[in-house]
Amino acid sequence: MTRGPSITALAIGVVFLLAGCDTASSEPPTTAAAVTSIPPVTSTTTTSTTTTTTTTTTTLPPTFDVAVLVVGPDGMGLPDAIVAVGDEQATTPPDGLVNFTEMTPGPIEVTRFGWLPTTVNWEGSEGTVEIAMEPRLVRGLRVSSDVAADPEQFADLLDLAASSTVNALVFDTKDESSDVLYESESEFAADVGAVNPMYDPTELIAMAKDQGLYAMTRIVTFEDSRWAKVLPEHKLAGNWIDPTIVEAWEYPLQLAVEACQLGFDEIQFDYVRFPAGRTATFAQARKPLTEEERVAAITAFLTEARSRLHPLGCALSAAIFAIVLSSPDDQGIGQRPEDVSAIVDAVSPMIYPSHYSDGWLGFPSPNDHPGPVVADALDDGIPRTATGTQMRPWLQAFYYNSSQILAEISEAEDRGVGWILWNARGNYAQSALPPLEE
Repeated sequence: MTRGPSITALAIGVVFLLAGCDTASSEPPTTAAAVTSIPPVTSTTTTSTTTTTTTTTTTLPPTFDVAVLVVGPDGMGLPDAIVAVGDEQATTPPDGLVNFTEMTPGPIEVTRFGWLPTTVNWEGSEGTVEIAMEPRLVRGLRVSSDVAADPEQFADLLDLAASSTVNALVFDTKDESSDVLYESESEFAADVGAVNPMYDPTELIAMAKDQGLYAMTRIVTFEDSRWAKVLPEHKLAGNWIDPTIVEAWEYPLQLAVEACQLGFDEIQFDYVRFPAGRTATFAQARKPLTEEERVAAITAFLTEARSRLHPLGCALSAAIFAIVLSSPDDQGIGQRPEDVSAIVDAVSPMIYPSHYSDGWLGFPSPNDHPGPVVADALDDGIPRTATGTQMRPWLQAFYYNSSQILAEISEAEDRGVGWILWNARGNYAQSALPPLEE
């Protein structure tokens, strides 16, 4: 995950997932009516015969027209929610309202990636049924590859999560070294020598889910030294792959699909941008692009990722530079909060005070003021986040003591958003995590 201070002018551009529903059925009741017939007299000896015939009358249950309004905690309509009533389902438009006709009463189930599923029992009535959904507030820890590879360290991490408000773990399946950290079936990963198994993701996912934890994985996307060396035609500058080459999307997308099939709940693309710093200068010289072209490239890639992951049941998120939350433009990397958040289910700005330039917010050293820096970034970014998309920042858990980390977490909690702690070695102190409420 790139953690750089301020961002210089950069370059380049062009570039994404669905929920299920249950059905409810009812068996109509039957009624039986007995009919007796009397035969005519044919002789002096009278014989009486009774014949019984059974007929079935079907009574259909009543049906109703119903409108379903899905809202968020703020009471506003929630788009892109999947509403299932009986055998019918529909996706909510921007106002959150969908209509169903001639429906049999029963459960109404609502799902949305990044939100907690909700079911209400509709007893049957005309009019509008309002259903409020709650966002999935992720409180996560990043699992370093070393911790994932060590059973004792991973067990300790699970114990730490169990004794705190932590409800999610973020694993790496492809990291900054260009390594794919499990036995991937990707032929391309094998061809470039990227497969470096360090842990069995299915085993660790199962352990995490047994404890009720949400399992995420992080895939480093467009910076890859092996890839750039083996396929220089995909290279933009340095070790950066050109996001405008649609063919180049296939490798990270295949890894994302594979990760979803392994059992991860959410796939997060990191380094899903154009290069920054000095590399950006070379990239811009090689392939000059406008801001709109850069943003289009990144959003197109994420859109394709969404189209592949949602049908498989995985949520989609993206890590972005925190500075773009407070900047009017893409800072040369193709990331604008409005555009990225319109596609993904959660956006994770990397709010690391140590990475901000001296003088930010008037502080000679922003790193000395973790709480205010996080607060300022979130206050700038939340209004720019698309409706329904979760704001879930990465927070700095390195160089800081427990009180400083808790100050960052507090600012996120005060704004009703989730958070993930970043520590390269996966070292977290019990005292740096909010305890479970008694």
